[in-house]
Amino acid sequence: MANLETTSATTFTPADPGSVPSLLVSLAPLSPEAHDAMLANLALAFPGQSILVASPETTPGTTKPPENIHLLPYTPAAPSAITWVLTAADYLNTFKLAKEHQAETCLLLGAEAQSLHPGAIRELALAATRADLAMACYDLGPREGLVNSAILYPVTRAIYGARPRFPLAIDVGLSLRMAERLAAAAQKFTATNQNDALLWPVAEAAAANYTITEVEVGTRSLPQPNQLDLNSLLAQITGSLFTDIELKASYWQRARGIQPPRHLNSSLAHDGMPDVQPMLDSFRLAYTNLHEIWSLVLPPNSLLGLKKLSLMPPADFRMADALWVRIVYDFILAYRLRTINRGHLLGALTPLYLAWVASHILLANTGTAPEAHIEAQAAAFEADKPYFVSRWRWPDRFNP
Repeated sequence: MANLETTSATTFTPADPGSVPSLLVSLAPLSPEAHDAMLANLALAFPGQSILVASPETTPGTTKPPENIHLLPYTPAAPSAITWVLTAADYLNTFKLAKEHQAETCLLLGAEAQSLHPGAIRELALAATRADLAMACYDLGPREGLVNSAILYPVTRAIYGARPRFPLAIDVGLSLRMAERLAAAAQKFTATNQNDALLWPVAEAAAANYTITEVEVGTRSLPQPNQLDLNSLLAQITGSLFTDIELKASYWQRARGIQPPRHLNSSLAHDGMPDVQPMLDSFRLAYTNLHEIWSLVLPPNSLLGLKKLSLMPPADFRMADALWVRIVYDFILAYRLRTINRGHLLGALTPLYLAWVASHILLANTGTAPEAHIEAQAAAFEADKPYFVSRWRWPDRFNP
């Protein structure tokens, strides 16, 4: 099991002692104004320390960098269609620069990183000197990061025995050997011009038995995907995750422990929660139109649970954690077995995800802390992992 400790950036002051040895900070493309703000924040985060900052040539600033900032302009492999998370090209470029300039620690900061507090930036870099992988943990509202909450976090936690709350990285600190491992994984994609491919640092670290830590960085402006179509976005993210799970099957099938409970944000649901009726309508329409596809993927008990959901009035609409766990696990299995065309399969997951979101929001509206529900669901994924492992090894055992 990957070890995990959690640190917080909330107590940082610019006078904090210590430095990050041979640090390379890699930046995503930023506007000139954001680029200047980012460099100013880096100067505050690392006062008096000379640091290397890799910045795309396409995003020069408008003012002279602070004296302790040494810019390394680099040319991106190709214009990227993905700017909201780190991609294969980002990891490969960072390792090449780190090796060339003999950096010992790497810090990759995604789009809108100028919104991070200088203390968060510093703490993330310091964490990477104590562990191979330092993942950022964000303070988000109940309407944000729901794909992560519904699928990415609980699946990663259950499958790999690793607890970072946001496994698809936006900001991350790396030891040099972790950067090298991610670069090797990235090269498989960049060699075939798949520079926008998504990587899963938590899975790579867990499979290598590298140490993982998590840093609470507070609030951050989250970059938004260029593609706003939920079907395409969800298929892109889940397809990448499901493929990675298939590639690492020999690792995660070995026994893993249960992760300790997280410290929960006790805030209750906020005002202004979205109207769930369009989500419910989408699910009910899909229940009629996609039932045949779902029946190829899901066992009878899950189909019965969906039938009951389709008949529930909006006020009572709740998707049981156990049902959602089985849906996600069985979709991963169908993806591996190519039960149906993978594009059609992932498209059929979208209305089920919307049903989960509607249920989650309605539960939050009753006063349940959203994070408490997410943690309870993650625990359900862990508890039901034996089902997933058994079906992976003997896919026909539970078929009707």
